[in-house]
Amino acid sequence: CFCADNCFVPTSEIIAVEETELSKKQRNIGKWQKMAKPHAFTVYYVKKARNHRWRCSDVTFWCVDEHLCNQWIQALKELLEMQKSRPKQLLVYINPYGGKRQGKRIYEQKVAPLFSLASISTDVVITEHANHAKENLFEVNINKYDGVVCVGGDGMFSEVMHGLIGRMQKDSGIDQNNPKAPLVQCNIRIGIIRSTDCICYSTIGISDPVTSALHIILGDCQPLDVSSVHHNNTFLKYVVSLLGYGFYGDVLKDSEKKRWMGPMRYDYSGIKTFLSHHYYEGTISFQPAKHTLGSPRDKDSCRTG
Repeated sequence: CFCADNCFVPTSEIIAVEETELSKKQRNIGKWQKMAKPHAFTVYYVKKARNHRWRCSDVTFWCVDEHLCNQWIQALKELLEMQKSRPKQLLVYINPYGGKRQGKRIYEQKVAPLFSLASISTDVVITEHANHAKENLFEVNINKYDGVVCVGGDGMFSEVMHGLIGRMQKDSGIDQNNPKAPLVQCNIRIGIIRSTDCICYSTIGISDPVTSALHIILGDCQPLDVSSVHHNNTFLKYVVSLLGYGFYGDVLKDSEKKRWMGPMRYDYSGIKTFLSHHYYEGTISFQPAKHTLGSPRDKDSCRTG
């Protein structure tokens, strides 16, 4: 740990360490003006604010001895290299039409500089049509990446999830259409930038691009359960978070035609569908897990033990 702003910051929450060039004006401030040639380095770290919001902060250390300054920089960089869970290479998919067409700007202005600061290399793909990311994930050399980042809304996250899981099954020779086939677990993490509020709140507690980027940089991981939906021995979809039927399905179907309305389309379609007085019938069957003890209310994480 090191001390900054009267608090201790774990080395696991240091983002980067850089040598700092002091300007002539900085050298003449206070007691540092007595130094013939002060040397400095800056430590960038995570500063936690209220409501699960994270920000990148920094503190600069001065030293009159250049050798000692370099020793500090080297020692801190070695500590960062020991953080093995941090990504080095990321594949980024950006939906230019998602988030009121702000996804590309948000990534370039708020996320990309943080990745660069943390020395993370990125390959960025701007999607051009529906399922572009999903199709691309079946073609790229996926083993060169530590994770895949999706920048967009519901559709982008769904595409990346289906592409990654589908790619894992294809490479392992698993038939997704067989509901009894044991699926191969996806070992590549998905980073989410301004996706669904539901997904963001269930993973990091807030829908904020900077906070998401910092969690990705530190290598934080939150397991999510994934369900598959089949019909007549034919694979339909993977499901994370929720599965809608009946009223909810009609709301989504109608709202897709009114994307130009923005988030207001859900309220409009919801009222319209409710006033249409539809009713829904159906039978839902499921296969309960066997020989598994646990409860959604216990304190055990997914796959504990």
